[in-house]
Amino acid sequence: MSSTKTRSQIANTVKNHPGTDVTELRRQYKAERLAEHIEKVVAQAPPLTNEQRDRLALLLRGGDAA
Repeated sequence: MSSTKTRSQIANTVKNHPGTDVTELRRQYKAERLAEHIEKVVAQAPPLTNEQRDRLALLLRGGDAA
């Protein structure tokens, strides 16, 4: 699903069903936006080394890449 579609789904749910918990939809929206941004940046950058990919993966998993 695209972030635009998910954002629309959140808006419709909030409008038509006030009080409905949309936490999961908001989490999904943020993840989709992040994925779209990552795809854009990766497409514009030179290829990453395996070490760089591992470091970024660690950051996405919530670890300390320092």
